[in-house]
Amino acid sequence: MLIQKDGADSADIAASFLKSGKVIIIPTDTIYGFSGIVPYTKREIFKIKRRPPSKELITLIAEPEDIFNYTSSSVPKELFGLWPAPLTLIVKDTENGSTSAFRCPDDDWLRSVIKKTGSPIYSTSVNYSASPALTKIEDIKKEFEDIIPLIVDGGKVYNDKICAASTIISLVGEKPAVIREGAVGTDFLFNTTY
Repeated sequence: MLIQKDGADSADIAASFLKSGKVIIIPTDTIYGFSGIVPYTKREIFKIKRRPPSKELITLIAEPEDIFNYTSSSVPKELFGLWPAPLTLIVKDTENGSTSAFRCPDDDWLRSVIKKTGSPIYSTSVNYSASPALTKIEDIKKEFEDIIPLIVDGGKVYNDKICAASTIISLVGEKPAVIREGAVGTDFLFNTTY
């Protein structure tokens, strides 16, 4: 099923598929992503992407403060204040001490989907592991329409300012560490005392 992001009920439809445990393709604030409800769809996403389970997925949250439901790590105000943004933060889990990656996306529609789902959702680029991310809806439909029950067409999902995957910063060590350069610049990190 293909629906338009700007359709009247698109957020409700996407949330309904997510709540039923389906993996869907939706536009994010960076690129299109495979998404599913946390924690139940992780294995299915890995299977679709042909990705080794040793890799992690980004968890999207609806509001910046939602991160504190999952970690007791402190988040520097310089980073926290950037959200919502295409910025992913890696923190230690409160429950088991492992690490997880969180992003509060800069897209009102997507945050609405997350709220309507009632749970964080996973997001990972639409591609097979080790292949380039698919960014055009025509390519996404051609490759995945037969195996993904819902694709939300957001048209061109990035603008001239945001044309990359999210920036990833780890907050696990003594100082923030840039893991992946992306849509949010990181120069300010090197001018800040921690």
